[in-house]
Amino acid sequence: MTSENAKRPAVLSIGRIYCDLIFTGLAALPEPGREVFAQDMKMAAGGGAFIAAAHMAHAGRQVALVARLGTDALSTGIEAELGASNVDLRFVEHSPGAGPQVTVASVIGNDRAFLSRRAGTALPATLDAALDWSDAGHLHIAEYATLHEIPDLVSRAKARGLTVSLDPSWDETLIYEAELLDRCAGVDIFLPNMEEATAITQENDPIAAIEILSRDFPIVALKAGGEGAWLKAAAQLLHRRAEEVPVVDTTGAGDAFNAGFIDAWLSGQSEQACLAAGITYGSLAVQAAGGSAILRQPLRRAAG
Repeated sequence: MTSENAKRPAVLSIGRIYCDLIFTGLAALPEPGREVFAQDMKMAAGGGAFIAAAHMAHAGRQVALVARLGTDALSTGIEAELGASNVDLRFVEHSPGAGPQVTVASVIGNDRAFLSRRAGTALPATLDAALDWSDAGHLHIAEYATLHEIPDLVSRAKARGLTVSLDPSWDETLIYEAELLDRCAGVDIFLPNMEEATAITQENDPIAAIEILSRDFPIVALKAGGEGAWLKAAAQLLHRRAEEVPVVDTTGAGDAFNAGFIDAWLSGQSEQACLAAGITYGSLAVQAAGGSAILRQPLRRAAG
């Protein structure tokens, strides 16, 4: 593992900010022409970039969000949560064209379904300033869609000496793209879930999938929900099961895993400790509705 714990390099987290409308307590998803009722509903700031950043900030890591935020009612409705997260917002561009950007999450048991709307471009006017930030040591790209829109993002980060992580984040129109792995060249840590890994590699077995992905990335952390996660790094293959915790909403659990893993990696911890940190953060996230809602409670740190 790399990095110096003493310097605690700051992280730039780039991706779209969503207003998540999370419906829980559903018996079934709605069918055409029919209406179903949820027992509860919550509005929360969402998107992988923010959720990962919020968990890293809660862990004491300096982290800045690099994104665009709309000026519509839904976008302004999540500003208080963004401000209370301890995430540095200096590189958030406010623009009418960036919203409303919404995800409706329907949660049924341990599963969920999403309906999302993207608005405008993912490229913030603040990107150059963010990459030139002297405190930054790492760039986390929260969705492949952002890299697809900014194809030189990894090379620009590398030119400034930053390490880079990427979560592909499911997008039906992009996940099967033949050029996906080539466009991710230079990424140090690749963080797919099992569905994404299967789409990219055509392998349903996590070990087979991670072996294929490790040909292109030095470190691959493969998330598999209740099955935990696999890690391939430095020719070492590790697996750790998920913690048994009460599950309220799995939205953002993968992004919380990313935060724990990246924070431990930047602190120079072992592969096993990085995997454990990812599992701990992901397990915390599922215990409340909204990817960062659990952060109102004290954070349990993973054992090293």
